[in-house]
Amino acid sequence: MLFSCKKTATNAGAYGNFEATETVVGSEANGRLLYLKVDEGQQLKASKLVALIDTTQLHLQKLQLLATINTLPKKLRVAEPDIAVLEDQKRNLLRERDRVKKLLADKAATPKQLDDLNGEIEVIDQRIQAAKSQTQVANRGILAEREPLQAQIATINDKLRRSYIYNPISGTVMTKLSEPSEVVGFGTPLYRIANLDTLELRAYASMVQLQNIKTGQSVKVLIDDGVEAYHELPGKVSWISSESEFTPKTIQTKEERVNLVYAFKVRVKNDGRLKIGMPGEVIFNGNEN
Repeated sequence: MLFSCKKTATNAGAYGNFEATETVVGSEANGRLLYLKVDEGQQLKASKLVALIDTTQLHLQKLQLLATINTLPKKLRVAEPDIAVLEDQKRNLLRERDRVKKLLADKAATPKQLDDLNGEIEVIDQRIQAAKSQTQVANRGILAEREPLQAQIATINDKLRRSYIYNPISGTVMTKLSEPSEVVGFGTPLYRIANLDTLELRAYASMVQLQNIKTGQSVKVLIDDGVEAYHELPGKVSWISSESEFTPKTIQTKEERVNLVYAFKVRVKNDGRLKIGMPGEVIFNGNEN
């Protein structure tokens, strides 16, 4: 990081304080927090496992659903025994029909007897088909229970996954908000983390100054170095507000607080000197003495 040390103050174009974008990491599940491996000031890398919420009940629910799925095949109906009885009746009727045909040929039986036997055989055939169809319908209903159970398991797997908390970004832990053994719910904040490699100086410019500020513009940023000296750091304007506001009380004198100003941000690479809340001054091109 390039910087220079100035012995005396310089006319700065704008004043402000450094800030960082903080990410609040929260719980995505309900339960007891088994552990939370973060400490304030700790450097964490992205995707690091930092917390775990008790998953005992979820595992038990999953086992129950798996057991229910495993019992479904045992509920399937078998049509063979009923069909075997009907087939036996049909064979008896066929033998009787053959006997009546012979008697009819000898004029020892009537056509009505043959018609009645044929009708009974047709009824048996219909009952066999009905037994097969009913069994298939019943089995389809039983097997249809599998899909909702699998969907419930998928939901539980998602909850299990969310019980493991992974750090979302690389950065420094700013504040620890929860402790192990606490019962947390969905959305309960666990800690705040911010990437301090680059900070933004939020400053304010008047209407006249705003005419010379553009997004992406390179500027100089001064930070205090002792009582009278300054460190000079390079920065770039990253954002300019589209709306004016009254000058913040912490920035200007009482007389100047009545003026309307525009907020803007300057992104500055942090060499380790910058801290959140630290004051800074912005020098625009042409503002140096």
